[in-house]
Amino acid sequence: MKRCFRRHVVLILCVFWGHHLLAQQLSASSAAAADTTQIPVLPSNPKSYRVAGITVSGARYLDPQLLVSVSGISVGDRIILPGDGLAKVIQNLWKQRLFSNIQIYVTRVDGDDIYLDIHVTERPRLANFYFRGVSKTEADELKTRTDLHQGSVVTESMKINAEVAIRKYFQDKGYRNVSIQISERPDTAVMLNAVDLIFNIHKGKKVKISEIFFAGNDHVPDAKLKAQMKNTKEGMRLTLHPARDVNVYGEHPYSFSDYLHEWGFLYPSKTLRVLEPYFRFKLFNSAKFNQSKYDEDKAKIIEYYNSLGYRDATIVDDTIYQAPNGNIDIAIKVNEGDKYYFGNITWSGNTKYPDTLLNAILRIHKGDPYNLDLFNKRLGITPTQQGDDISSLYLNDGYLFFRVTPIETRVYHDTIDYDIRITEGPQATINKVTISGNDRTNEHVIRRELRTIPGEKFSRADLIRSQRDVSQLGMFDPQKVSVNPQPNPENGTVDIGWSVVEKPSDQLELSAGWGGYIGLTGTLGLSFNNFSLRNITNPHAWTPLPSGDGQKLSLRYQSNGKFYHSYSFSFTEPWLGGKKPNNFTVSLYNSFIASGVYNPYTGFFGGSADSSFLRSTGFTVALGKRLTWPDDYFTLTGAVNFVRYTLKNYQFFYGNPLNNGDINELSLKLTLARSSVDAPIYPRSGSNIVLSGEFTPPYSLFESQSVYEGKTLAQKFKYIEYQKYRFDAEWYVPLGRPHGTDQKQFVLKLAAKYGFLGKYSSHALLSPFERFELGGDGLSNYAIYGKEIISQRGYEVYYSSDPKNNAQTQPLSYQGFTIFNKYTVELRYPITLNPSSTIFALLFFDAANGYENFQKYNPFLLRRDAGIGMRFYLPMFGLLGFDYGVGFDRMQPGQGLRNATKFSFMLGYEPE
Repeated sequence: MKRCFRRHVVLILCVFWGHHLLAQQLSASSAAAADTTQIPVLPSNPKSYRVAGITVSGARYLDPQLLVSVSGISVGDRIILPGDGLAKVIQNLWKQRLFSNIQIYVTRVDGDDIYLDIHVTERPRLANFYFRGVSKTEADELKTRTDLHQGSVVTESMKINAEVAIRKYFQDKGYRNVSIQISERPDTAVMLNAVDLIFNIHKGKKVKISEIFFAGNDHVPDAKLKAQMKNTKEGMRLTLHPARDVNVYGEHPYSFSDYLHEWGFLYPSKTLRVLEPYFRFKLFNSAKFNQSKYDEDKAKIIEYYNSLGYRDATIVDDTIYQAPNGNIDIAIKVNEGDKYYFGNITWSGNTKYPDTLLNAILRIHKGDPYNLDLFNKRLGITPTQQGDDISSLYLNDGYLFFRVTPIETRVYHDTIDYDIRITEGPQATINKVTISGNDRTNEHVIRRELRTIPGEKFSRADLIRSQRDVSQLGMFDPQKVSVNPQPNPENGTVDIGWSVVEKPSDQLELSAGWGGYIGLTGTLGLSFNNFSLRNITNPHAWTPLPSGDGQKLSLRYQSNGKFYHSYSFSFTEPWLGGKKPNNFTVSLYNSFIASGVYNPYTGFFGGSADSSFLRSTGFTVALGKRLTWPDDYFTLTGAVNFVRYTLKNYQFFYGNPLNNGDINELSLKLTLARSSVDAPIYPRSGSNIVLSGEFTPPYSLFESQSVYEGKTLAQKFKYIEYQKYRFDAEWYVPLGRPHGTDQKQFVLKLAAKYGFLGKYSSHALLSPFERFELGGDGLSNYAIYGKEIISQRGYEVYYSSDPKNNAQTQPLSYQGFTIFNKYTVELRYPITLNPSSTIFALLFFDAANGYENFQKYNPFLLRRDAGIGMRFYLPMFGLLGFDYGVGFDRMQPGQGLRNATKFSFMLGYEPE
C-alpha cells in the first residue's frame, strides 16, 4: 500500500506541479543522483529546454538503453519545464508494469540544454514458487492452473490472479473455505532482484450440499426440478429420530431459516416439520458444490420450465448458506409465470414442400403446451442426430442455403400464434472435396467411404453417414473426424473439407517362457490393420511393413512347448477390385496338441509327443457385399470353411471311442448383418444384428438308414454334417446428456443371443462338432476342436441345464449343448475416450443357459449373474479387461457370496 501511494503521488506531482517536484527531488538527492556539486535551479516561469543527455539509474535487470527507447524521450527533444513535459515519459514507463517507483531528476542545466536521469525501482522477478499445505498431485496441478513462470515480473495482479485460480481449483473440489497467504523471500541464486513466492494454503473441510429447497414452484414438484440439476446434487442423509418440529430461527437467528421463511418454505411460526427417519442416496453423484456447474443447472431449470409451457419462468433469487452441520444448503425461489399453449401455426415461403407435409414433420398442433426446446428441435434450429426435422428435410435434398425463422405473430391470453417463414434458396452442388490429416493412409481409402461426391447434390445425411463410415475404419480418432462445408452462394456450390487424425492401429502380442522339460513357450502375434499388398515389392514402403491401403494382415504363433503349438494367417481386402465395398478374406490355420501321460513325481507329461496327438488344419475363404436394401447398413457374407482333424490315439470326446482317423468338415456359412453403431470400440448409439446359417453337405440324406447304421463310428464321422443357426443382436442407447466437450455419458447396452445345432435326417448321429459350451470366460475353456464358447460372467463351465447343478466335473455323456440363449444388460460409462487409450467401466447383468435338445428347452430356465467390469483398449495391444461377477444360482444357504463369485480376464478379444 505504501508503494502504491508513493507511485501515485509522484505521478500527480510530476504532471501538475513539475517545478516544485523537480526542486524537491534535486534538493533531496542531488548528491546521489548527480555528479555536480551545485544544484541546478530552474526558473519559476516555463522555459523550453533541449534534452542534451539521458542517463538511467536504479536498473539492475533491464537494459538502460531499452528503457530510454521505451520512455519515448531521446536526446535532442525539446521539453518545457516547469510543466508536464516529463509526464508522458513516466506514463510510458509505468505502462510496462516493470517498476514499483519511477522518478526523473534534472542533473545539469547548461543554458537551454538540460541533462536528465531516469531513476527506476524495478519490481522483482519470479525465481521459484511453492505451494504449501497441499499434496504433491495438487501442487503439480496448481502449477499449470496458476500460469506462473520463472522470470516473470512479480506484480500484485499476478498474485491476485494466482490466488483466484487456486481458490477456484479447490472450490471445484468442494473446498469453499480456502484460505491463502502469500509470502515473498529473496532468491538471487537464479537471477538478480528475484524472489520466491510461497503460497500457504489451508483447504479447510470439504463442503457438501446437505439440502436443496425450492419455493414458488406451485405446478412442478421439487423432485422434478432437482432431477434437472445434473451436477448439483444433495448428499446422502440418514436420520433415525421420530418426526419433530425444529425451531430453526432459534438455532441460528436471522440465518438461512429467515430466507426460507420469507420465500414461503416455513410456517409463520418459523418451525420446520422434519419427518424422520429419512434416507436419501444418489448413485454416481457427489454432493460437492461447483459454482459454474450450479449456474448451468439453474439454466437447465428454466429450460425445463420452458419445455412445460412456462415460457416466462425465472429464478427470482437464490442463496447458498452454511448449514448447521458445516455443509451448505441451497434455496432457489422461482416465478413460474403463466402456462402457454401453441395457437395457429402457418407457413410462408415454402414452394418445395406443402404445408401438410411440414405440419406432419413438425408434429405440433394447436392447443399443445408451449415447448420452445421441442419447437426448435422439430424445426432443426437446434440440431439433433435423429434427422427428422424440417431443416433436415431441406438439407438432405441439397438446400444448403435453407433458412427457417419462426415469428410470434400474436400472443393472446395463454396462446401464441406463429408464422414460420422459410427461405429455401437454390439447391447446392458439391464442387471440391478435400482431405487432410491422413499422414499414413492413402487418400483413396478415405475417399471411397465418402458419400460427398463432386457434382452430386449436397446432403447433410450423407455428411453424417460419411463421418460414421470413416470413423469405423479404425485408423483415425473417431472423436476428431470432422467435416467443414464451405458454401459458395454466388454460384450455388459448396466445397467440403474433411479432416482426420491418424491413430495407431497395429497390434502386437508377445509373451515367452521356458520350462525345462516342456521347452520354449510363448505367443507372438502381429496385426497390421492398414496394410498395403500392392507395395509389397517396394522396399521403400517397408516401415516396418507396407501400409496405407486399409487392408488387414494378421500373423500369430503360439507354443506350449513340445506338446502344443499353433499358427494362423489371415488377410482381408475391404474393397475387392477397388470399386465396390466387397469384403474379401482368406485365412489359414494349423494346430497340434499331444496328450502324453502325466507323471505326478516330475509334474510333467511323459512319453513322445508323436504317440498321441490331435492335429487340425483348415482354411476359410469369405466374400461379403454391402446391400442397398432394406438400407445400406446391411451386408451379406458367404464363407466356405474346411477343417481336417487328424487323430492318433487321442481321446477326442469323453465316452466316445473315436480315437484314430481323419475327420473332414466342409461347410458354407451365410451371414446377414446390419450394423448402425456410431463407433466400433465404444458405441453410444445404433445396433448390431447378425443372422447366420452354416451348412455342411447332407451326406446322410444320400444313404438309407440301414447303410448308415452299418458304418463304423470312424466312417460316420469321416465327413461330419450339421446345420447351425445363430441370431445375435446388440442395441446401444445413450442415457442423459453428454458431459462436457468429451461427450461422456452413460450408455445402456442390451443384447440377446440364440443358437441351434441340428441334423438333416432322423437316423444320423448329431455332430459332436460345432456345439455350444456355456460358462467360463473364453480363455480357460478354450479347445482346438470346433465348438462355440458362450461365456457367462459369474459361472465356470457348466454341463447341465439345471441352474442348481454347477458341478465342475464333466459327465462322460456330455458333448456340448445344441441350443442356447443368452441375455445381457450393461450400463457403461467412459473414463477416457482418447485414441491412445479408450477406457470404460460397466455394470452388467446376464441370464443364459444351454440345452441338450428341444425336449429339454425352456427359455425361462436361466442362470443369472451380475457384477462390475473394466475395459482398456490400447492401440498396440488391443483389449485388456476384467469382470467380477456373482452367480446367483451358485449361492448356497448360509454361505453368502462364498464360492459364488468369479473373476474373468480378457486379453485381445472379448468373449461372447
